[in-house]
Amino acid sequence: MFVWGNYGGPLKRVLAALKYENQPQLAHPLGHWLGKAWLKSSATRSHNQKLIVVPIPMHPKKQQQRGYNQAELIARSFCELTGYKQAPLGLERVRATQPQFGLSVQERAQNLADAFIIGKHFLRHHSTSPVLILDDIYTSGATVKSATQTLRKHGITVYGSVAIATSTASVK
Repeated sequence: MFVWGNYGGPLKRVLAALKYENQPQLAHPLGHWLGKAWLKSSATRSHNQKLIVVPIPMHPKKQQQRGYNQAELIARSFCELTGYKQAPLGLERVRATQPQFGLSVQERAQNLADAFIIGKHFLRHHSTSPVLILDDIYTSGATVKSATQTLRKHGITVYGSVAIATSTASVK
């Protein structure tokens, strides 16, 4: 798990504006900063193979309401900087889940159980390259764990995950 910053202060405000105030342009610098930090980290020095970046998908109804998937936009900028390939259709969210904020660790895991299926990208092209899962906020790990389980069931290696921010304070 690689995280760029802590979910608080200005970073919390920027992520809230990105997600809830129709500010998709904020994803570009966030993805760039995440990519820059990633390239400087030991995570890239210990792994020189090209990775495929899979952003955490939103349920189609929620994405239609918002107009975009913030993780996908962050991943686009992250991949521009790192040179990795992006697979925005690597996973699909097939079950509408409630927001994770305010749920306990156990409730988060239950909320995300069977929420994902393998996406069109990997159904068409079986990947021999490892996957890097990207999300905006990492809290309990329930989202990443559920996504990882889905990918691994289909023989896809998950190298790890990256996120803009981490917050453990909101987990009960």
